[in-house]
Formats: sequence, structure tokens, C-alpha cells
Amino acid sequence: MLRAAPDSPFHARLIDGLYGEAMALAEDARGYFDGIGRIERESLDPVARVAFSCESLKVTTRLMHIIAWVLTQRAVEAGEMGWDDARHPVRRLGRSPESEVEQVETLPKHARSLTHASLDLHRRVERLDQLADSEMPVVSPARMLHARLDQAF
Repeated sequence: MLRAAPDSPFHARLIDGLYGEAMALAEDARGYFDGIGRIERESLDPVARVAFSCESLKVTTRLMHIIAWVLTQRAVEAGEMGWDDARHPVRRLGRSPESEVEQVETLPKHARSLTHASLDLHRRVERLDQLADSEMPVVSPARMLHARLDQAF
């Protein structure tokens, strides 16, 4: 059964899914940038090597911001933190470092893939973080169905 803390607009399954996705992507990035990525980096020209190193830091930064945000949502869900505390600026989603499209396209295939995946995940979480500001009420699926039935009859 989906359960959300009374003052949280997010469901536990959504947060758990984002956590799993962020952790899997972080593990993939760590494995790549600490492994084969180092070998691929050495084959690049000096300017591309710097871009590669910068992008690896940007990917890591994005993922750490996402994981911190998700852990905050989990704390709210568990009742360990109030929603007002979770909305404090220091607990909000950190900004994503900008990536230069032209530089990203010069990176090896897996580095490009990790960059695009981290950007996509950050954008999705950013939309959720902003959506929470709209103070949309949490409505259970049963109540939504009930409302639709009331409108139909």
C-alpha cells in the first residue's frame, strides 16, 4: 500500500525508486570513472582529458545532490523530519553543474551516457522539488476514483 507522511507530497515508492536509480547510477559512475574510464581518459588529447575530468566531477556532484535530496524525503516519510524542515534551503536539491554540450559530445561513449543520465535524473528530481512548492494536496488513489465517480454520476 502506498503511504505518505501527512505533510509530504511524495509517496514512498516514488522516493524508493529514485533512491535505487540514483544509487545504481552512482555505482556505475564510480566503477567507470575509477576503472575503464581512466584508461579511456588517457587516450584523449589534453583538452579533452580536462573536460573528461571536469565532467566526471559534475556527474558525481549531481548524483550526490540527488541522493541527499532523496534521503531527506525518506527522513520525512519516516517521520524523522518535518516537511517544513525538509523545505529549508540547505536541504533542497542542489543546483546541477552546467555541462557544455560540445565538450560532452567529445567524451567517450560511456562517459557521455553517464553525463546524460545524471542530467536527466537531476531534471526529474528538480521538477519534483519545485512541484512540492506548489503545495498540491496529497490525494489517495481511492479518493481520486471516488471524485471521478461523483463527476460521472
